[in-house]
Amino acid sequence: MSAFIRPRRNDDPALRLVVCHHAGGSGSAYFPLAAHVPADWDVLLVDLPGRGRRHRETPLRDMGAMAARVTEDVLPWTGPPLALFGHSMGAVVAVETALALEKRGTPVVWVGVSGRLAPADCRPVAHLDPRLPDEELMAGLSAMGGIPDRFDEVPEFRRHFLRLVRHDLTALGTVRPNAPARGLAAPLTAFGATRDALAPVGLLANWAAETSGSFTRQVFEGGHFHFFEDGFAALGRSLADEARCALRALDPIPTGGPA
Repeated sequence: MSAFIRPRRNDDPALRLVVCHHAGGSGSAYFPLAAHVPADWDVLLVDLPGRGRRHRETPLRDMGAMAARVTEDVLPWTGPPLALFGHSMGAVVAVETALALEKRGTPVVWVGVSGRLAPADCRPVAHLDPRLPDEELMAGLSAMGGIPDRFDEVPEFRRHFLRLVRHDLTALGTVRPNAPARGLAAPLTAFGATRDALAPVGLLANWAAETSGSFTRQVFEGGHFHFFEDGFAALGRSLADEARCALRALDPIPTGGPA
Protein backbone atom coordinates (compact mmCIF):
# COMPACT_ATOMS: atom_id res chain seq x y z
CA MET A 1 0.00 0.00 0.00
CA SER A 2 1.27 3.48 -0.86
CA ALA A 3 2.43 5.69 1.98
CA PHE A 4 0.54 8.59 0.37
CA ILE A 5 -3.01 9.65 -0.34
CA ARG A 6 -3.17 10.09 -4.11
CA PRO A 7 -6.21 12.14 -5.20
CA ARG A 8 -5.77 11.12 -8.84
CA ARG A 9 -3.52 8.66 -10.63
CA ASN A 10 -0.96 10.02 -13.06
CA ASP A 11 1.98 7.75 -13.77
CA ASP A 12 3.68 10.08 -16.27
CA PRO A 13 3.15 13.54 -14.77
CA ALA A 14 4.64 16.86 -15.80
CA LEU A 15 5.41 17.31 -12.10
CA ARG A 16 4.99 15.27 -8.94
CA LEU A 17 3.95 17.39 -5.94
CA VAL A 18 4.47 16.08 -2.39
CA VAL A 19 2.32 17.86 0.22
CA CYS A 20 3.25 17.81 3.93
CA HIS A 21 0.53 18.52 6.51
CA HIS A 22 0.44 20.74 9.61
CA ALA A 23 0.84 19.63 13.24
CA GLY A 24 -2.06 17.45 14.32
CA GLY A 25 -3.24 17.20 10.72
CA SER A 26 -3.21 14.54 8.03
CA GLY A 27 -2.91 14.29 4.28
CA SER A 28 -6.67 14.11 3.82
CA ALA A 29 -7.04 17.76 4.91
CA TYR A 30 -5.20 18.77 1.71
CA PHE A 31 -7.25 16.63 -0.67
CA PRO A 32 -9.08 19.68 -2.17
CA LEU A 33 -5.74 21.19 -3.23
CA ALA A 34 -5.48 18.68 -6.07
CA ALA A 35 -8.46 20.30 -7.81
CA HIS A 36 -6.57 23.60 -8.10
CA VAL A 37 -3.26 22.47 -9.59
CA PRO A 38 -2.67 21.39 -13.21
CA ALA A 39 -4.38 18.18 -14.31
CA ASP A 40 -1.10 16.75 -15.60
CA TRP A 41 0.47 16.85 -12.13
CA ASP A 42 0.57 13.92 -9.73
CA VAL A 43 -0.22 14.89 -6.12
CA LEU A 44 1.06 12.83 -3.17
CA LEU A 45 -0.39 13.77 0.23
CA VAL A 46 1.82 12.73 3.15
CA ASP A 47 0.41 10.93 6.18
CA LEU A 48 2.95 10.96 9.01
CA PRO A 49 2.81 8.07 11.51
CA GLY A 50 -0.18 8.05 13.84
CA ARG A 51 -2.81 9.27 11.36
CA GLY A 52 -4.62 8.33 8.16
CA ARG A 53 -3.04 5.39 6.42
CA ARG A 54 -0.53 5.14 9.25
CA HIS A 55 -2.92 5.41 12.17
CA ARG A 56 -1.55 2.21 13.71
CA GLU A 57 2.03 3.52 13.75
CA THR A 58 3.55 5.33 16.72
CA PRO A 59 3.73 9.10 16.17
CA LEU A 60 7.23 10.53 15.86
CA ARG A 61 8.68 13.11 18.24
CA ASP A 62 11.76 14.19 16.28
CA MET A 63 11.90 16.29 13.13
CA GLY A 64 14.90 14.42 11.79
CA ALA A 65 12.97 11.16 12.03
CA MET A 66 9.94 12.72 10.32
CA ALA A 67 12.01 14.01 7.41
CA ALA A 68 13.88 10.72 7.10
CA ARG A 69 10.57 8.82 6.92
CA VAL A 70 9.15 11.11 4.23
CA THR A 71 12.43 10.97 2.28
CA GLU A 72 12.33 7.18 2.15
CA ASP A 73 8.67 7.31 1.12
CA VAL A 74 9.37 9.77 -1.70
CA LEU A 75 12.41 8.06 -3.24
CA PRO A 76 10.43 5.34 -5.07
CA TRP A 77 8.36 8.11 -6.72
CA THR A 78 11.28 10.04 -8.16
CA GLY A 79 11.81 10.30 -11.90
CA PRO A 80 9.38 13.03 -13.00
CA PRO A 81 10.19 16.57 -11.82
CA LEU A 82 9.65 16.66 -8.07
CA ALA A 83 8.32 19.53 -5.92
CA LEU A 84 7.45 19.74 -2.22
CA PHE A 85 4.99 21.93 -0.35
CA GLY A 86 4.23 22.09 3.35
CA HIS A 87 2.12 24.19 5.70
CA SER A 88 3.16 25.13 9.24
CA MET A 89 4.96 22.07 10.63
CA GLY A 90 4.73 20.62 7.14
CA ALA A 91 6.88 23.49 5.85
CA VAL A 92 9.74 22.25 8.02
CA VAL A 93 9.17 18.65 6.91
CA ALA A 94 9.16 19.73 3.25
CA VAL A 95 12.42 21.67 3.53
CA GLU A 96 14.20 18.97 5.54
CA THR A 97 13.04 16.33 3.07
CA ALA A 98 14.18 18.42 0.10
CA LEU A 99 17.61 18.85 1.71
CA ALA A 100 17.86 15.10 2.31
CA LEU A 101 16.83 14.31 -1.28
CA GLU A 102 19.35 16.76 -2.72
CA LYS A 103 22.06 15.29 -0.51
CA ARG A 104 21.26 11.87 -1.98
CA GLY A 105 21.51 13.17 -5.53
CA THR A 106 17.77 13.55 -6.20
CA PRO A 107 17.04 17.04 -7.56
CA VAL A 108 14.01 19.00 -6.38
CA VAL A 109 12.62 21.59 -8.80
CA TRP A 110 10.72 23.71 -6.24
CA VAL A 111 9.84 23.94 -2.54
CA GLY A 112 6.89 25.87 -1.09
CA VAL A 113 6.68 26.77 2.60
CA SER A 114 3.49 28.17 4.14
CA GLY A 115 2.53 29.52 7.56
CA ARG A 116 6.00 29.12 9.04
CA LEU A 117 8.94 31.41 9.70
CA ALA A 118 12.47 30.57 8.59
CA PRO A 119 14.37 28.45 11.15
CA ALA A 120 16.50 31.38 12.31
CA ASP A 121 13.34 33.32 13.29
CA CYS A 122 11.39 30.56 15.01
CA ARG A 123 11.04 30.62 18.79
CA PRO A 124 8.83 28.64 21.22
CA VAL A 125 5.18 29.76 21.24
CA ALA A 126 3.73 29.84 24.75
CA HIS A 127 0.17 28.82 23.80
CA LEU A 128 1.48 25.89 21.72
CA ASP A 129 3.67 24.35 24.40
CA PRO A 130 3.13 20.54 24.21
CA ARG A 131 3.32 20.38 28.02
CA LEU A 132 0.19 22.51 28.50
CA PRO A 133 -2.96 20.92 30.00
CA ASP A 134 -5.51 19.77 27.45
CA GLU A 135 -7.88 22.70 27.84
CA GLU A 136 -5.15 25.32 27.52
CA LEU A 137 -3.60 23.62 24.50
CA MET A 138 -7.00 23.27 22.81
CA ALA A 139 -7.71 26.95 23.45
CA GLY A 140 -4.45 27.92 21.78
CA LEU A 141 -5.12 25.67 18.79
CA SER A 142 -8.71 26.84 18.41
CA ALA A 143 -7.60 30.47 18.34
CA MET A 144 -5.55 29.68 15.22
CA GLY A 145 -8.53 28.19 13.37
CA GLY A 146 -8.57 24.97 11.39
CA ILE A 147 -10.42 22.96 14.06
CA PRO A 148 -13.58 21.30 12.69
CA ASP A 149 -16.96 22.38 14.05
CA ARG A 150 -18.39 20.22 16.86
CA PHE A 151 -14.90 18.80 17.39
CA ASP A 152 -15.36 18.36 21.15
CA GLU A 153 -18.43 16.16 20.71
CA VAL A 154 -16.26 13.06 20.18
CA PRO A 155 -13.97 12.75 23.24
CA GLU A 156 -11.94 9.84 21.83
CA PHE A 157 -11.18 11.78 18.65
CA ARG A 158 -10.21 14.81 20.72
CA ARG A 159 -7.83 12.74 22.87
CA HIS A 160 -6.21 11.20 19.80
CA PHE A 161 -5.86 14.61 18.16
CA LEU A 162 -4.19 16.13 21.21
CA ARG A 163 -1.82 13.17 21.43
CA LEU A 164 -0.75 13.76 17.83
CA VAL A 165 -0.41 17.50 18.39
CA ARG A 166 1.82 16.98 21.41
CA HIS A 167 4.11 14.66 19.45
CA ASP A 168 4.22 17.06 16.49
CA LEU A 169 4.93 20.13 18.62
CA THR A 170 7.65 18.21 20.43
CA ALA A 171 9.20 17.38 17.05
CA LEU A 172 9.16 21.06 16.10
CA GLY A 173 11.07 21.73 19.30
CA THR A 174 13.93 19.55 18.02
CA VAL A 175 14.60 21.98 15.14
CA ARG A 176 17.59 24.17 16.00
CA PRO A 177 16.54 27.80 15.35
CA ASN A 178 20.12 29.07 15.18
CA ALA A 179 21.48 26.42 12.85
CA PRO A 180 23.25 27.89 9.82
CA ALA A 181 21.54 27.70 6.44
CA ARG A 182 22.45 24.44 4.76
CA GLY A 183 22.20 25.46 1.15
CA LEU A 184 18.97 24.18 -0.34
CA ALA A 185 19.49 24.36 -4.10
CA ALA A 186 15.84 24.35 -5.16
CA PRO A 187 13.87 27.55 -5.79
CA LEU A 188 11.83 28.44 -2.71
CA THR A 189 8.51 30.27 -2.28
CA ALA A 190 7.27 31.44 1.13
CA PHE A 191 3.48 31.77 1.45
CA GLY A 192 2.02 33.87 4.24
CA ALA A 193 -1.19 35.52 5.40
CA THR A 194 -1.90 38.99 6.70
CA ARG A 195 -3.36 37.84 10.03
CA ASP A 196 -1.12 34.87 10.73
CA ALA A 197 0.57 35.65 14.05
CA LEU A 198 2.73 32.54 13.79
CA ALA A 199 4.37 33.74 10.57
CA PRO A 200 4.27 37.54 10.30
CA VAL A 201 4.55 38.51 6.65
CA GLY A 202 7.29 41.03 7.40
CA LEU A 203 9.65 38.16 8.28
CA LEU A 204 8.86 35.79 5.42
CA ALA A 205 11.69 37.21 3.28
CA ASN A 206 14.19 35.65 5.68
CA TRP A 207 13.46 32.28 4.07
CA ALA A 208 15.66 33.49 1.20
CA ALA A 209 18.74 32.66 3.27
CA GLU A 210 17.78 28.97 3.23
CA THR A 211 18.36 28.49 -0.50
CA SER A 212 20.97 29.26 -3.13
CA GLY A 213 18.16 29.13 -5.69
CA SER A 214 15.63 31.83 -6.47
CA PHE A 215 13.25 33.08 -3.80
CA THR A 216 9.76 34.59 -4.00
CA ARG A 217 7.07 35.52 -1.47
CA GLN A 218 3.28 35.32 -1.79
CA VAL A 219 0.85 36.87 0.71
CA PHE A 220 -2.88 36.18 1.15
CA GLU A 221 -5.60 37.80 3.22
CA GLY A 222 -6.56 35.82 6.29
CA GLY A 223 -5.19 33.84 9.20
CA HIS A 224 -3.05 30.76 9.67
CA PHE A 225 -5.51 28.44 7.87
CA HIS A 226 -6.77 30.98 5.32
CA PHE A 227 -6.90 28.39 2.53
CA PHE A 228 -9.71 26.42 4.21
CA GLU A 229 -12.05 29.36 3.62
CA ASP A 230 -12.10 29.00 -0.19
CA GLY A 231 -11.26 25.32 -0.47
CA PHE A 232 -7.63 25.95 -1.44
CA ALA A 233 -8.56 27.81 -4.64
CA ALA A 234 -6.30 30.87 -4.22
CA LEU A 235 -3.42 28.93 -2.69
CA GLY A 236 -3.64 26.26 -5.38
CA ARG A 237 -3.48 28.80 -8.21
CA SER A 238 -0.53 30.61 -6.66
CA LEU A 239 1.29 27.37 -5.88
CA ALA A 240 0.79 26.20 -9.45
CA ASP A 241 2.12 29.47 -10.87
CA GLU A 242 5.23 29.36 -8.67
CA ALA A 243 6.04 25.74 -9.48
CA ARG A 244 5.42 26.32 -13.20
CA CYS A 245 7.94 29.18 -13.15
CA ALA A 246 10.50 26.86 -11.59
CA LEU A 247 9.79 24.22 -14.24
CA ARG A 248 10.15 26.75 -17.06
CA ALA A 249 13.52 27.80 -15.68
CA LEU A 250 14.71 24.23 -16.25
CA ASP A 251 13.85 24.28 -19.98
CA PRO A 252 16.89 24.62 -22.23
CA ILE A 253 17.23 27.98 -23.96
CA PRO A 254 16.90 27.60 -27.76
CA THR A 255 20.16 28.33 -29.56
CA GLY A 256 18.90 28.48 -33.12
CA GLY A 257 15.95 27.91 -35.43
CA PRO A 258 13.20 30.26 -36.49
CA ALA A 259 12.53 33.35 -34.40
